[in-house]
This record gives sequence, structure tokens and C-alpha cells, in this order.
Amino acid sequence: MDYSFQMGGSGRSSRILLVDDSPVVRKVFRKYLSTSYECIESDSVGNALAELRKTRFDLVITDVMMPGLSGVELLRKIIEVYPETAVIVVTGVDRPQRALDAVRLGASDYLIKPCEPEVLQLAVERALERSKLIRQANQYKLDLEKQNEELARGKAQLERLQAQIVHSEKMASLGQLAAGIAHEINNPVGFVYGNLDLLERTISDLLRLLDLYDSQQLPAEIEAKVWDLKKEISYENAKTDLGSIFEDCRHGTERIRDIVQNLRTFSRLDEAEFKKTDINEGIESTIRLLSRYFSGGNVRLLRDYGELPIVEAYSAQLNQVWTNLLVNAAQAIKNGPGSVWVNTSCDSQSVCVRISDDGVGIAKDDLGRIFDPFFTTKPVGEGTGLGLSISFGIIEKHGGKIDVISAPGKGSEFIVTLPISR
Repeated sequence: MDYSFQMGGSGRSSRILLVDDSPVVRKVFRKYLSTSYECIESDSVGNALAELRKTRFDLVITDVMMPGLSGVELLRKIIEVYPETAVIVVTGVDRPQRALDAVRLGASDYLIKPCEPEVLQLAVERALERSKLIRQANQYKLDLEKQNEELARGKAQLERLQAQIVHSEKMASLGQLAAGIAHEINNPVGFVYGNLDLLERTISDLLRLLDLYDSQQLPAEIEAKVWDLKKEISYENAKTDLGSIFEDCRHGTERIRDIVQNLRTFSRLDEAEFKKTDINEGIESTIRLLSRYFSGGNVRLLRDYGELPIVEAYSAQLNQVWTNLLVNAAQAIKNGPGSVWVNTSCDSQSVCVRISDDGVGIAKDDLGRIFDPFFTTKPVGEGTGLGLSISFGIIEKHGGKIDVISAPGKGSEFIVTLPISR
């Protein structure tokens, strides 16, 4: 006969606990079973429970009628606490209803004493096989649950990576567009800005010539016509306003030039490599591009830039992170008024950027999901749920970390930590 099923999960012989108040019965059962199994004897339910607490048994064979607690009480306890241990109930009273009740409670089998050796052996084999199948089923269930958890994590990671790829492609296209626009605007702006000085000098020379004409004595008829024309074109006011007009034009072209420079700094398509990056410069250029969020008086922006070393990073990608965090902070103010703080600092190993606000804050239940792809607390049409997920991936790619501290009604603080060198 093949006894391979008699081995436990660790390669040992199956362990059987014999519970009966009769030493003779225990001795007989042990004689029948000890050649194939490891048998331990117990003379009461209390002692049997003590043995069960000390070690694991594959099978318990218990008498029904014993002093104190009965075998049925032992059966109930085993089913409750040790569900992988099989139980065979044995009695000297042939009552079918009692057998039926024991099986309903969870007993593997029900035997009448005295037991034939072959019947006992067969019952033990079936009970051990059943116990083995239960353990295998439980282990299979645990393995399935573990695999499901791994699949769920893999799916979430895949969704985040897919979202990041899509977003990165969009940002790359926008970066190319911004760089192209910046290049196209830069040439005519440079032309206008360069010619403003020449135009100002030329107008100044013409005004000197006109002043010379004004100083000359003209015939009365000509002088009257000149006076009428001066009055018609507001000559004196025009002369006075020319200086401020040129100054306004210069400021306007300088502003356009700065915007173009910020676009080029922000997109940095020429800096797609991992290279030395000025974090403060990247944040400042991002703030200038987001000036519409902070120039209306509703949101006050406070900067506190520390002295930072140059770090190794993908500049354009970090600028995406600053954009997402600053826009979220400004939008958290809602109707305001409120404040957004930007603080940078460093230690010997890393650079720390803190962007905080005194806005609506984030609910505790949402804090664990804010970095999940497509999760957003904003109304439909105002957010895609990708910003923080992408930011998390970018910071993780740089070997850093991003943390958040928030509470409803108390604002939020996002803390980005980046290594100085990789």
C-alpha cells in the first residue's frame, strides 16, 4: 500500500492524537497505528487541548463519552481553533443520530467500538487525505490571493506608466511647440528691440531740427498755418509724450523677451539629458509662466529660496513637477484670499523643495490615493488625475521622494526631496 499521503507538509509522518479515558482502548489504537504514524495519547479533553496547543496534529481520534468535557465538545473546539486537523469520533454506543450529529459538526468519520483494524486504518487514511486536501485548498487560496494582490499592484503600476507615457508625449509635443514659438517670436522681437534705440535717436534728432525751425522768425501767414497744424496734431503734447512712449515700448519688448526666455528655459528641449540643474532657476521660471495664478491679488506667493548646489536632473521634467504642485496649491485656495509658500533648502546629500498652501486641504481617506493615476478631487473638466501621478513618477525616476502633509481646512504641504548627485 502507498503511504505517501501519510507524510505532512514538512516531510514528517502524520501525527495522531488518541483521546480516550480508557488506557486499553488507547493501547489498542496505538498498536494498530503506530507502525505508520506518530501517535500521542491523552486521557481527557483538557489534556488533549493542552497537547493541541503545544504541537500540530493531523488527526484526532476521540471517544464521545469521557469524564468532564465530552468528545463532542473537543470536536467543536478543534473545528473552531484547528480547522486543518481532522477528527474521527469513536463511541461504544451505536446511535445513528449521534453519528449524524458528529458528522454535521465537522467530524471526518464516526466509528463504533470495538473497531476492526482494517476499518480503523481505512477511516484514518480517508481522514488524513481529507485533512491534506483541506490544507492544500487553503494554501491554494492563499496563493491565489497573493497573486491577485500582485496582479492588482502590477495593474496599478502599468496604468501609472501608461499615463506617464501619454503625458510625457503630450509634454514633449508641447515643449517642441513652445520651443518653436519661442524661436519664431525671438527673431522679430529682437529686431524690434534693437531698432527701438535707433528709432529713439532718430526721433530725438528730428525734434532738434523742429526746435530749430521753431526758433526762426517766419512770415505771419506761414506762422499762422504752422500754429494751426501744431494745434491740430497736439504738437506740444506729442513732444512731451514721446519719451514715455519709447519707454513703454522698451518695457513691452523686454517683457516679451523675458516670456520667450522663460518658455525656452521651461521646455529645455536641448536639456533632455541628465545634467546639472539649478532648482531655484527652474522654479522661478515656472512661477513666471504661471503668473496668472498669482497676479490677481487672490493668492499671495511667498518665496524663500535657500542656497542650493547644482543637482543632476532632467530639468524639463522637474519643471513639470513644479507646475503641477504650484497650480494645485493655487487652485486649493479657491475663492481665497490665501497664500502659497515656496521654500528650498539642502543638506549634504539632498535638496528639499516645500510647496505649501493654506487652502481647503485633503481628506484623510483621499491621502492614500492622490498619487494614483486618474484619481482627482477636482470637478469634472478641471482635472485629469494625472498631475500628481506623473510628478510621483518623475521624482521616483530621479531617485527622490515626494511626501504630503494635509488636513481638511488646514491646507497642504508637498515635500520633494532630490539627491544632489546620482
